[in-house]
Amino acid sequence: MFEAVEGLLEEHADLEARLALPETHADPRTAKTLNQRYAELTAIVTTWREWQQAGDDLGVARELAVEDEAFADEVSALTAQREAAAERLRRLLVPRDPADDKDAILEIKSGEGGEESALFAGDLLRMYTRYAETRGWSTEILDSTGSDLGGFKSVTLAVKARGNTEPGQTPYALLKFEGGVHRVQRVPVTESQGRIHTSAAGVLVLPEAEEIDVQIDEHDLRIDVFRSSGPGGQSVNTTDSAVRITHLPTGIVVSCQNEKSQLQNKEQALRILRARLLAVAQEEADAAAGEARRSQVRTVDRSERIRTYNFPENRISDHRTGYKAHNLDQVLDGDLQPVIDSCVSADLEARLAAVEA
Repeated sequence: MFEAVEGLLEEHADLEARLALPETHADPRTAKTLNQRYAELTAIVTTWREWQQAGDDLGVARELAVEDEAFADEVSALTAQREAAAERLRRLLVPRDPADDKDAILEIKSGEGGEESALFAGDLLRMYTRYAETRGWSTEILDSTGSDLGGFKSVTLAVKARGNTEPGQTPYALLKFEGGVHRVQRVPVTESQGRIHTSAAGVLVLPEAEEIDVQIDEHDLRIDVFRSSGPGGQSVNTTDSAVRITHLPTGIVVSCQNEKSQLQNKEQALRILRARLLAVAQEEADAAAGEARRSQVRTVDRSERIRTYNFPENRISDHRTGYKAHNLDQVLDGDLQPVIDSCVSADLEARLAAVEA
């Protein structure tokens, strides 16, 4: 497996030379892409050099141990050090999801449970916003449709990292495991008898696409404008500022009404459309590459019910990884990292197994 490092060393050196050129930074997007790839390769190259150095030192220690038993402990320490470096390198060389260097767009929609589901969708929005704050990320609501009691029938949230981010630590790389059906068990505010109800909300996570990632032909779009509306259908303005964009080749429909300007709503809708088109393109590429590729890129199924939030027991359970904890209140306040870590670990182990099979 480590034979692949030789080609990566050449790519790393080439990127280092390109990033030293002033003209590279004339295009911020190109510079960002190169920096992200350079950071990913730097982790591999650094670990590979540690593994090599430990091997060289181990060879010397073994020779010395033949003449002096005092070096036996050093042999043991260097053996453990080299094995640890080998394991880190093995994990770094596993093929990554190509979208793992991107920011994320989350679409949260209420589902079964009516008004209670809409309130839960609002809880999920708060959880992701608080989690983003703990990571130093910025968030922006692109579009939302509220409910009568202050929840959300649907809400779309953009999550962006600030500055350069380490490989595997971008918003999409971590939040992609949130996609699926989230189930909540609690006594709704609308329940007068104190009975526990079960409702659900759906989360869709998309990598945010740059304009260079997805080219959209204006002739492929049908753009309609209409008046924004608030909870219960009540009009919230008297101008046709809301925008609905239909991508004719795929049938994807996106609408935005949060901004007062029709132009701003159009730009927000195009951001969401680009993300959805990129996701479609990735799914088609995965399907064309076959089952092996799909298992490497998306091993944790995010299409079914993924998690239960049990309020009476203050328990959160992830059904894909078996993770359970009785700190639901803290998780909803943004302490989501341990839950996500369980998904990251399960995904990595599955991709390692697929590569080594």
